Amino acid sequence: MEAADIQQALRGSVRGEVEFDTASRALMTMDASNYRRVPLGIVAPRDADDVAAVLSVCRARGVPVLARGAGTSIAGQATGIGVVLDFTRHMTRIEAIDPHARTALVQPGVILDDLRAAAAAYGLTFGPDPSTHSRCTLGGMIGNNSCGSHSVAWGTTADNVRELDVLTYGGERAVLGRGGGGVPGRLREGARGLVQGELARLRTGFPELPRRISGYALDELLPENGEDWARAFTGSEGTLGVLTQATVRLVEAPGARALAVLGYADESTAAEAAAALLPHRPLTVEGMADDLVSDAARAALPKGAAWLFAEVGGDGPAEARARAEELCRAAREGTTGHAVVTDPAGQRALWRVREDASGTATRLPDGSEAWPGWEDCAVPPARLGAYLRDFRALLREHGLRGLPYGHFGDGCIHVRIDFDLLTGDGIQRFRDFSHDLADVVVAHGGSLSGEHGDGQARAELLPKMYGPELVGLFGRFKDLWDPAAGLNPGMLVRPDRMDDNLRFAPLPRQPVDVEFGYPHDGGDFSAAVRRCVGVAKCRDTAAGAHVMCPSFRATGEEQHSTRGRARLLHEMLAGEVVTDGWQSEEVREALDLCLSCKGCRSDCPVGVDMATYKAEFLHHHYEGRRRPAAHYSMGRLPLWLRLADATRTAPLVNAGARIGPLASLGKRLGGLAPERDLPALPHASFTRWWRQQRGTPVREPHPDDHRTVVLWPDTFTNYLSPEAGTAAVRVLRDARLGIAVPPKQVCCGLTYVSTGQLDQARTVMRRTLDRIEPALDAGLPVTVLEPPCAAALRTDLPELLGDDPRARRLADAVRTFAQTLEEYAPDWAPPRVDRPVAGQTHCHQHAVLGDAAERRLRERAGLTGELSSGCCGLAGNFGFEKGHYDVSASCADDQLLPAVRTALDADPATELLADGYSCRTQLEQLGGQRSRHLAEVLAEGLG
Repeated sequence: MEAADIQQALRGSVRGEVEFDTASRALMTMDASNYRRVPLGIVAPRDADDVAAVLSVCRARGVPVLARGAGTSIAGQATGIGVVLDFTRHMTRIEAIDPHARTALVQPGVILDDLRAAAAAYGLTFGPDPSTHSRCTLGGMIGNNSCGSHSVAWGTTADNVRELDVLTYGGERAVLGRGGGGVPGRLREGARGLVQGELARLRTGFPELPRRISGYALDELLPENGEDWARAFTGSEGTLGVLTQATVRLVEAPGARALAVLGYADESTAAEAAAALLPHRPLTVEGMADDLVSDAARAALPKGAAWLFAEVGGDGPAEARARAEELCRAAREGTTGHAVVTDPAGQRALWRVREDASGTATRLPDGSEAWPGWEDCAVPPARLGAYLRDFRALLREHGLRGLPYGHFGDGCIHVRIDFDLLTGDGIQRFRDFSHDLADVVVAHGGSLSGEHGDGQARAELLPKMYGPELVGLFGRFKDLWDPAAGLNPGMLVRPDRMDDNLRFAPLPRQPVDVEFGYPHDGGDFSAAVRRCVGVAKCRDTAAGAHVMCPSFRATGEEQHSTRGRARLLHEMLAGEVVTDGWQSEEVREALDLCLSCKGCRSDCPVGVDMATYKAEFLHHHYEGRRRPAAHYSMGRLPLWLRLADATRTAPLVNAGARIGPLASLGKRLGGLAPERDLPALPHASFTRWWRQQRGTPVREPHPDDHRTVVLWPDTFTNYLSPEAGTAAVRVLRDARLGIAVPPKQVCCGLTYVSTGQLDQARTVMRRTLDRIEPALDAGLPVTVLEPPCAAALRTDLPELLGDDPRARRLADAVRTFAQTLEEYAPDWAPPRVDRPVAGQTHCHQHAVLGDAAERRLRERAGLTGELSSGCCGLAGNFGFEKGHYDVSASCADDQLLPAVRTALDADPATELLADGYSCRTQLEQLGGQRSRHLAEVLAEGLG
């Protein structure tokens, strides 16, 4: 059957979106595993009737169907070759919460955190909480029998399901619960016959441990277990039926929590100690070693090389603390130190380290790549220490490395291993190691999967764990449900080999010719794109969670997430689905709404840098071709502003911008958004003011000066906001710092980079290095007032000019305004301004520079309160380009504008701060509020 015929039949039967286009298929080729399968098409059903219609169309044509949630599965079970059902768009309702019965009725696309937030109103929560809780769906959790860190207290997802409404591939509806009353007679009687015929095997063939996830839970259909069909279905990975609705159990949330952090000499000692903590009824016992902990995070931890995080609850803070301290006393022998963390912010910071491990573990300390595949084996908790020693020994035997961490209290270990999945020898080693490790797991009485399911990664090895007879029962059970093998074929039962469908197989084996250096990826653009392993933290839309993917927060579309864009770039390199290479319109369209905020560079657990990838793509996409008008107007903005200043035509330009027809014509010719006002140009640039003030372009150091610094006249400060520059001069002088300003124009090349004009960017950067070289030779620090320009000098400059050692010298010399004062004038006391603040921390400040010095400077000046950590939405040229206004405004409305309104309502005297010119412009144009650079506020305070 041709894809066009199936697409037409689906569109005639389904109310939800039916997408068979290249981009939609490319976005769904992978999950968070090592595997890749190309779907035929995507359907976003609106309700159960749509699901039934899809199954009917596909069944009649022999097309497989895959139910998919957030796509964070790591064993390959969320990849499919037929029609993929995307439940994250429409079937996302929490139908009801019954606080008395402590249950919730949910659709499969409900995000776990949304359910937890709704249940919190009744003092309840859903117990299982995988680290992807901010984006994983209940349907995906039920499909994989997800667990999370709190399964010590509240069990697996199977322990928390009450009733499931599902559709079989054959079109039968089944309501799964205890006793099987809602199960179609054919299926119910067939399963009962299977169970009755194999009672002894089912009663003895399953290992006893809290995290046994592998295979089908056929033992739940035993009479003594109440013939629990919901539990038996949970963990079936979409191979038996399609979930359309679920009733799940809620549990009482503790009134307060405290975190006991216990240090140990090594990870095996920590693992052996974990089981001894269980009698103290902790909510969770998590473990990790220091190779997954940053230096900054390590400073907050007690002495040790490995740690257990043991969370306890109580009715109030005092009881929670007392229980945590009691646990620490009980565990003291054998520890190297301990700490009790009770403040919520401190607990969140530590849990973030643990939750990000699924991403950070994909890069070893030396930068080597590591992959899932043996992510979550589980053994009885008392056997964990011995198992870890055997596991480490097996790694050494095979010449492999990995960073274990995970749910020590449940005996479940997560690890990413540096498998070479690009060569035949490496893939064979992957197979050999997998077979050997399966033997080790079974020898310790464990389960091949302790959380994330078998999928394609482990299902081939299930006979080692269960024996061929019990695996044969799994096949018979699958055939009862799905005799046509139409649901997620190749997974769990009669699986594809573990080394089939590897997502790396179609990638080019030689590095592609690129412009940036990609120093953290060995200069290989493919390796940079491979950084995205699909954990999808970029899909977390909670306010304040992170900066990355403001456009995804605005649109909710996968192609506008960091993961979605990385998937499209992967498929572009693979050349099978996206076949036009650098000329791909699908990739260009997805990257068009990337704001180049660089948020993913710091917020993504594996450091995906989509802003750089976008610049790279645009360079190649438009090479030798006519570019969009905005690339000439906004991309070459430094040139036009310099021309206006040199010819002193700013008044004329401003007058034209105030004349409606002229302004409209100018915006149309420049490819600018008609909704935008053109910012007024100042009558004189900062450098002109400097020359007028000093008589010479460079101020000579004064004997009383502690240190001379170079004040960088970036394009935005120099030509658009000179008041920030003049204010900085006043403050730096007050701090007794000498000031040097380059005698000729310098530029970081930011606007050229963001529009992919990389040849021009290099030309500008090399000219800049020529002009700043005397200051570099003198060892002078370089103070940059505009955060994105400072970030460009720190990152883009050395990554584009890796062959010029001056680029690294300049990058290392760059300081922000606050960093300059803190480092070179440590004894200077800022004026006390004493007022509350609101406003924006620039995205590039957050992602590249950090804002710790700015926070400390504000605190010393008496400026209290927090700045918004989201994205303002203007992002340099982005918000001014035609077609971007709605997304730009939506980004501003996400966090910045509501935060400013709230602050001003609370205190009209609130000072609005924004060190980035774009942020100040956005606040003025969309919020009607004037904001200032921190230098301006401090300069005013000097009197």
